[in-house]
Amino acid sequence: MLLAQAKIRWVLPSLLASLPALIAVRVSAQDSTLPQVRYPDPDPGVEWLPTGKKAQVEGAGRFRVFHDFKFSDGLKQSGITYVHKAVDDVRKIYRPVHYDHGTGIAVADVDGDGREDLYFVNQAGPNELWRSLGKGRFENVTAQAGVGLAGRIGVAASFADVDNDGDPDLFVTTVRGGNALFLNDGRGRFRDVSKEAGVDAVAHSSGAVFFDYDKDGLLDLLVCNVGVYTSDDKGPDGEYNGLPDAFHGHLHPERTEYPILYKNQGGARFKDVTREAKLVAVGWCGDASVADLNQDGWPDVYLLNMQGDNHYFENAQGKSFVEKTAEYFPATPWGAMGIKFFDYDNDGRVDLLLTDMHSDMSYVIDPDREKLKSQMRWDDDFLQGGANNIFGNALYHNVGPGKLEEVSDRMGVENYWPWGVSVGDINADGWDDVFITSGMGYPFRYGINTMLLNDLGEKFLDSEFLLGLEPRPDGRTHTHWFDVDCATEGQGVPPVGVPPCRGRQDKISVWTTLSSRSSVMLDIDDDGDLDIVTNEFHDKPMVALSDLAAKKQIRWVGVELVGSRSNRNGLGATVRVRVGDRTLVRYNDGKSGYLSQSVQPLYIGLGDASRIDRIEVDWPSGQRQTVTSGLKLNRTIRISEPR
Repeated sequence: MLLAQAKIRWVLPSLLASLPALIAVRVSAQDSTLPQVRYPDPDPGVEWLPTGKKAQVEGAGRFRVFHDFKFSDGLKQSGITYVHKAVDDVRKIYRPVHYDHGTGIAVADVDGDGREDLYFVNQAGPNELWRSLGKGRFENVTAQAGVGLAGRIGVAASFADVDNDGDPDLFVTTVRGGNALFLNDGRGRFRDVSKEAGVDAVAHSSGAVFFDYDKDGLLDLLVCNVGVYTSDDKGPDGEYNGLPDAFHGHLHPERTEYPILYKNQGGARFKDVTREAKLVAVGWCGDASVADLNQDGWPDVYLLNMQGDNHYFENAQGKSFVEKTAEYFPATPWGAMGIKFFDYDNDGRVDLLLTDMHSDMSYVIDPDREKLKSQMRWDDDFLQGGANNIFGNALYHNVGPGKLEEVSDRMGVENYWPWGVSVGDINADGWDDVFITSGMGYPFRYGINTMLLNDLGEKFLDSEFLLGLEPRPDGRTHTHWFDVDCATEGQGVPPVGVPPCRGRQDKISVWTTLSSRSSVMLDIDDDGDLDIVTNEFHDKPMVALSDLAAKKQIRWVGVELVGSRSNRNGLGATVRVRVGDRTLVRYNDGKSGYLSQSVQPLYIGLGDASRIDRIEVDWPSGQRQTVTSGLKLNRTIRISEPR
């Protein structure tokens, strides 16, 4: 039985097994004259917002780092009119299915004008490319760019220069619509080369990561595939209908769709080398990332599994991969969604943050318990053995070669219903902070996005209320979901029906809670501090503008890498900024958020430093470069790899 109140305990497998029929709601247009009905109502998540805000404001004295700044709503002034539209399977026709995982948002300067542009991935509508005009203003250039992919259900987007010609190309994944690779002509016009490139696989594809696994100077491509969660039947909007037991898919080996590793052969041609490279991982993979954990100069791969054990593969000098999960990660999150490698404590070693969404679906809790790990209610058969799993987020602290300790609870990074992870120095103090997009939407209560300020590497402090990111602009908590005639459409087949129709026979407009999926941090208004842009689920994006630069004098430096022997974007490079007795390390993986990879300069906050002593770059080619001249504050420095 679906939730009538958020406090009802919902065990997902039991619910799915009890669904003999599905809700069918066919009213397609929103009727503004209909009564608006919020679901659930009352909503404990919304009711808790003032309590959450009060607690953070009163606890602000714990913060040793600067937090006296705010984010404000910049959507209207941005000119962005994009709206994410969800497919019927999670809206008018409600099926608990993987469509509700949402879509990505990626950043790159597509036309070479020095400004970073935004690419939003959509589900039931075309993707959209928004060109930056500067000062926080954008224009829609999707049509002339040729990257809309109308008619396909988009999932992820990754920018990277696959042909080393100096401009960012674009790869987009879809659900059974064929993945797409677009080559950029340098002016922001793109040409679809998917078929001739050999990357147009048709699957339930998800995250995609460009990296140079064999260090030949060409970016290779890793594509995550979730697994079969749809049937061959199509819904009214053309999407493939989700399977009634989609979330039992990991129990059916025949539904497995393996990640694909494509080797770049030059000339924008790729070859599937997955089995040759021995990068074969069983699991429902939604996303992945890379890092050189064993510090041997070769990028290793971490593959998420949203329903089971994750997989870590060590790179055997570009020839193949060897699974080393148990050696490095004896326990991994069971329902992993978001991933980011970064050095949270500035000790020069890369750490790893993972978010776990699906573990939070076994037991619905009240807002005051969201910082606790999940109390797992699924049995071991459904988990396929849960003894080596963490039921919640994980933060792995790198304490030395081959040694990682899990410190998520000690560091305070647990939250509820998390999706993506964006990392950046939001207060420019030299310590990377974390933004986690969160929330479920229909038919669940409101769930907050989480902003974690890094307190000098010793703790992450919840600050979304303190910084004005929650509640949302104008206190908005809900969005229109569907309209329904309760008398003729809303009663459904017991025990399901349309929950908002219970006790009603009229036509109503159903509104449900806002929820975010992906995000990116970048300076969109050119004032030197980082802003946040999100891709919401079935709603308009959030454009959150920081006033940090107006509140204090900030110091920062941007680093744009240009490879020669390495790939043109310098993906895989490690950058060290030396300021006095501090060394700030940033890893250039392009991983900018959930289901997204971007081409943008690294942003390094410098705290109170008055000068930069030097910048060191470890290039993927193996070259080490030191730059000591032209290191001015508050500007982006372009560093080219020696030939």
